[in-house]
Amino acid sequence: MDTVLEVIGWIGTILVVLSLTQSRVMRFRWMNLIGSLLATIYNGVIGIWPFFAMNLAISIINTYWIIRLNRERHDPGVYKVIPMDPEDPFLQHVLAVHAKDIATHQPDFTAKALGAQRRATFLVTRGDEAVGVVAVRDEGGGTGLVELDWVKPRFRDFTPGEFVYRDSGALTAAGFRRVEIDTHEALDREYIRKVGFRTEGTRWVREL
Repeated sequence: MDTVLEVIGWIGTILVVLSLTQSRVMRFRWMNLIGSLLATIYNGVIGIWPFFAMNLAISIINTYWIIRLNRERHDPGVYKVIPMDPEDPFLQHVLAVHAKDIATHQPDFTAKALGAQRRATFLVTRGDEAVGVVAVRDEGGGTGLVELDWVKPRFRDFTPGEFVYRDSGALTAAGFRRVEIDTHEALDREYIRKVGFRTEGTRWVREL
């Protein structure tokens, strides 16, 4: 029994420590919750009540935030889509700061549109924080090619890019009736299915 308790205590401790290394908000919350629950059990059984109370409080706080974040993840009142001039200095700053991460997901994307290409760009925000960027190249006839659909790592569990496609009306206001995405190795197929895309030939398409 003592060995089992020690294992529970160590697993709880390790999970709490590892949770602090996570950049993704939801992953941090779940790891921290499980770790603090195990620590609550361990400290309760061996009777260390100050640490029992502390870990119980942490568990309650994590539970609250997990429920709240899940409730907000599809709430258009929480995430806003702001049309941006592709050359806007703040937008270019965001793209420059996160250029390395963007390149791992969409390596062919360039921060500035090439030649005479017309690009519609949308900044996704949560409160006053920029959390993602969607850039769509106008291919004519009401069709747009999604060149970039990027979200900060810590918001990646919440798929805020969905608001560009579903709720904001930003794409139709920009003159698009259909958007397409080229298939590439780094493409998150599960995500684009969730936001309404389907396969058609070598591209993923979504009618607006």
